[in-house]
Formats: sequence, structure tokens, C-alpha cells
Amino acid sequence: MAPVDPTLEVEKLLHGGGARYVIGCDEVGRGAIAGPVAVGLCVVDTAVGPMPVGLRDSKLLSEKRREELAPLAVGWGRHTAVGLASAEEVDTLGIMAALGLAGKRALMDLHAAGAVIADSVILLDGSFDWLNPALQSPLRLQTRVKADRDCASVAAASVVAKVHRDRLMIGAHETHPNYGWASNKGYGSAGHFAAIAEFGATDYHRHTWLHALPAPVG
Repeated sequence: MAPVDPTLEVEKLLHGGGARYVIGCDEVGRGAIAGPVAVGLCVVDTAVGPMPVGLRDSKLLSEKRREELAPLAVGWGRHTAVGLASAEEVDTLGIMAALGLAGKRALMDLHAAGAVIADSVILLDGSFDWLNPALQSPLRLQTRVKADRDCASVAAASVVAKVHRDRLMIGAHETHPNYGWASNKGYGSAGHFAAIAEFGATDYHRHTWLHALPAPVG
């Protein structure tokens, strides 16, 4: 079955309920063993135009198509931002707190760009609110399972965050070519685990995860 395109139906419902802005929110890199975790945000209002043709959850797109869509998503949203938390912060804080920190940093970038956070509802992919615990003052937030698949603002946030993080890992590959980050983007492929066994872990690796996760067989 072909993937279903996301829509703005949920965003319209939130606008109808009084939200001036809806901020689509998604994370990438949660399951990687190297590199940062990234949180993408995309702000839409009632005047937003049709979403970019072909926009979908980043996991449903090829790398080439994501690269093509990312600048279109940035131009489509009223504002977009990506926040990061480093591998060291994931090790120190734990993954959920690191996600919250990355999201807080993305919100700060939105605020600096002129986004009115107080008049917004955040539409967060998933069933657990990991963002508000990182904030001094809780924001209006709605979780939704598969929002990255169904909601255009969240799909846009997903694509922008994925492309941003992938480019960082490709850049890191230039200085650490043994680990295959240009292709695996820091996820735990067999080749990546083999390289760690041969060359050791780097500052880009989540060291607590390496102790907790078994290497794949074969």
C-alpha cells in the first residue's frame, strides 16, 4: 500500500480551538549509538499555503528526496528550527532529558526568530511528553501517535531535523572515516559495531549505550 500523504486537518482543529500557531515537533537520532539527538520544529498558522508536494515523514523518504524537500519545508513553515543534544549529554542526562534539552534549544531559536511561543500549541509525535519537563513554564502541547505520518507540520519538522542531523554525521565522517557515518548516520549497523571493536569509541559515541546494547551478529 502506498504511503498516505500527511494533511493539515489536525492543525486546523487546533487552530479552530483557539491556537494562533501550531508547532509541529519531531525528533531524530533517538536510536543512534553515535552523534546527537535532534528535535525539529515547524510553525504553521491559518495562512499557511499548501504543503510541499511529496512531503512525508522523513523515514518514508529517500535521502535524496529528503534533501530536496528540506529547503521547501523551511520555506513553507512560518518558522523552523532544529535543536541538538550531544552524545555526551545523552550519556549524562539520559535520552528523554536530552530530547527535552534539544527541544528547549529549538524553542529558544524559534523565539529568537520572532515566533510567538505563548500563542502556540505544540503537536508532538508520539505518546509521551518529553518536552515540558525540560521547560521552566509548561507549554500547551498535544501528543499524537504517528503525527509524523499524518500531520504536515510534524512531517516538515521531521524532514528538517533529519537532514540537519544527517549532514552533521556526514561532516563527522570526514574526520572519523572508519565508522561509516556517511552511510549509517551513527546508527548501530554491523559495520559500525565492527569498527568500534577495532578502533574503539570516539567522543561522538554514546558510551553508556555501547555498554547496554549488544552488537549485532553476522
